Amino acid sequence: MTKRKVSNPLALAVMTCLFERPMHPYEMATTLRERGKDQSIKLNYGSLYTVVEALQQHGLIVAQETEREGRRPERTIYRLTDAGRIELIDWVSELLSTPAKEFTRFEAGLSLAGVLPPEDVARLLAQRCNHLETDIAQLRSMLQVMAQRGLKRMHVIESEYQLAMREAELTWARALAGEIASGTLEGVDEWAAFQRARAEQENERPDAGERAATEASAENER
Repeated sequence: MTKRKVSNPLALAVMTCLFERPMHPYEMATTLRERGKDQSIKLNYGSLYTVVEALQQHGLIVAQETEREGRRPERTIYRLTDAGRIELIDWVSELLSTPAKEFTRFEAGLSLAGVLPPEDVARLLAQRCNHLETDIAQLRSMLQVMAQRGLKRMHVIESEYQLAMREAELTWARALAGEIASGTLEGVDEWAAFQRARAEQENERPDAGERAATEASAENER
C-alpha cells in the first residue's frame, strides 16, 4: 500500500467533494451527509477542519477565496490542486484494486474466543446474529427508500456492499454458533476440556469462595 501524505479516509472524501467544484468545509460536510457518505467514512467537524488544514499544508488543496453571507463568519472556499487530483485518482484506484488487511473487532474477538467456554461463545454469537438481522433489515429498508426516491444504484453501491457483507457474516456466524452448540466443531472437545480444567483450578484457589460470593452479589445487583 502506498504511504499517503494524508492518510485519513476523510481526506479522500474532502478531495472527492472538491473534484466536483470548489467548496467551503461546511458545504463539504453537508454534501457528504446528504449523500450518506458519513455511513462509510467517519465525519465530524473537528476532524474535517484538521484534514482540510493537512491537505492544504501538503499542497493537495488550496484556498481559492473567502465569502461572507450577512452576519455569518467568513468562509474559506477551497479547490483541488493538480497534485490533489492526481492523489485522489491514485488513492481511489488503489482502494478499489488492492485488497488490504483490515483488523476488525470481530476478527480479534474470534481469535481470542478460547478464553470463554464454548457454550458462552455460542450464546454470544447468537446475540451477534440478532444484531446482524436488525442491521440487515435497516439496510434493506434504506436501499428500498433510496430506490423509491429515484436514486441510481451508482450512488448506493457502498450500502449494497455493507448489506452483502452483513448477510455473509450472518450466515457464517449462525453456522459457527450451531456447530459449537452441537459439539460438531472440530476441536471443541479440547476447548471445553481446557475450560473445565481452568474452572477446577480457579475453584481450588484459596480466594475462590470470596470471589464467588462477590460475583454472586454483583449478579444479584443486576
